[in-house]
Amino acid sequence: LVPCGHKNLLQGDTLYEYILETSVYLRETESMRELWEISAKHPWNIMTTSADEGQFLSLLLKLIDAKNTMEIGVYTGYSLLATALALPDDGKIIAMDINRENYELALPVIQKADIAHKIDFREGPALPVLDQMLEDPKNHGSFDFEICQLPVGDGITICHRVS
Repeated sequence: LVPCGHKNLLQGDTLYEYILETSVYLRETESMRELWEISAKHPWNIMTTSADEGQFLSLLLKLIDAKNTMEIGVYTGYSLLATALALPDDGKIIAMDINRENYELALPVIQKADIAHKIDFREGPALPVLDQMLEDPKNHGSFDFEICQLPVGDGITICHRVS
């Protein structure tokens, strides 16, 4: 697998490739690999979560025993897939993105991995979707983990809204 763009936790290419080959790719599920290959072909592949980030995210979710999560900015769903695979069978993800078309690239992989029941995808700009969710008091403090993958300005505004 070829890394998408230059997005990874380490910036040294030789060390990074060694870690990918000896640790990351060995632990990557078939569904994660399949979605990575789909995402790598997309013209905006620089926005894809890297394989090492996906595994780190999965580890964090398992360590905190997360059950209810939120993802803002789904793109082709690589981190969404990592999250869904890490959650227990009754775990839930509210996933939102302005573009359903990119998410639908991941849908066959998500369905094949038998995790579609964990995902509640909501299309639209994040702030109005969040505001609508926050009108319901049961959503206050109900998420174990939130991941916001938006540009800095929008991301900071949304983080303040969620907290």
